Amino acid sequence: MALKTGRRAAVAPFYAMESFRAAHAREAQGERVLHLEVGEPAAGAPAAALDAARRALAERRIGYTEALGIPALRRRIARHYEERYGLAVGPERVAVTHGASAAFTLAFLAAFDPGDRVALAEPGYPAYRNILAALDMEPVALAAGPGQRFQPDPDLLEAAAPLDGLIVASPSNPTGSMMDAPALAAVAEWCRGNGTRLISDEIYHGISYGRRESSVLEHDGDAVAINSFSKYFGMTGWRLGWAVAPPSLVGAFDRLAQNFFISPSGLAQFAALEAFDCRAELDARVAVYARNRKLLLERLPQAGFSLPAPVDGAFYVYADIGRLAEDSRAFCAAMLEKTGVAATPGIDFDPRRGDRFVRFSFAGAEDEIAEAAERLTKAYGPSR
Repeated sequence: MALKTGRRAAVAPFYAMESFRAAHAREAQGERVLHLEVGEPAAGAPAAALDAARRALAERRIGYTEALGIPALRRRIARHYEERYGLAVGPERVAVTHGASAAFTLAFLAAFDPGDRVALAEPGYPAYRNILAALDMEPVALAAGPGQRFQPDPDLLEAAAPLDGLIVASPSNPTGSMMDAPALAAVAEWCRGNGTRLISDEIYHGISYGRRESSVLEHDGDAVAINSFSKYFGMTGWRLGWAVAPPSLVGAFDRLAQNFFISPSGLAQFAALEAFDCRAELDARVAVYARNRKLLLERLPQAGFSLPAPVDGAFYVYADIGRLAEDSRAFCAAMLEKTGVAATPGIDFDPRRGDRFVRFSFAGAEDEIAEAAERLTKAYGPSR
């Protein structure tokens, strides 16, 4: 008799990682690939964080920590909210997690029940809906477009109501669009008035171009704010994130984290303690992203791509391929074969409308982004 497979395992694939595998398979054949498919900073962890990790390995026993992280790091994260946003956040509200992905899982389990309806903008990060679906919660897609800057607004929420929860992301993946303070305040007010728990993905804070990011905690004390050391701090492989939860959810976060993860990586936590004091190094990297952004915004239209989304922050361009193809997954495979440039198909972020979009990441080195732009222009520009 065949053994069963759990139905919760039947989640959709993460096509960005499929693109990543295809790109590495091409490299294994000796081809040069330009990686614009994954949102991974090229530079890695800042120097002081690496030095702290080396010291910890030499001088400490790296063992379990408290489930919500070492007290020193929780205090440092709380101080970060005062320094960056002028907010008083008690360290007891901070949960250090095994990446932001674990923070989302803990937040969903702490705040929602099976069957609860949780809204999210499309296009949006696919793991939101996939984690919700695996937990038997109902993802409710909000079809945001250029008129809403690809972000949720009260009109979209009203049309989808009733809602138990809402996930916002600003800057967003894949569009890079941001909600300014009034827009975020309006959404927070709608959520308070309708009994909807607000969860904010803030992992791209620190990476913006001429506009200040607004934290959800400036507008709603009962919201959950989630951040990560992966993006601005460049520590993707260290798998360390955090959440700031309201007091009513902290105990649930603690109990769930104890049972699901035991504790975050001790070594990563000791390194992360130093990362907050590396602003000059990290801001210099954001300046590189800004130059990469400027180049792609100039060159992609020359290659036949349309750019409907404002790139206010993060390090992505969400490009319309309607003039070039009708199937984003097939187009990305063909583009990799033709040009050696890897990108992520839009169906990853919007299953209904994503066939006419691809996402390019510009988190890589300047010379690689410039070479990718040149290859794309030669392959798809008017003189091809």
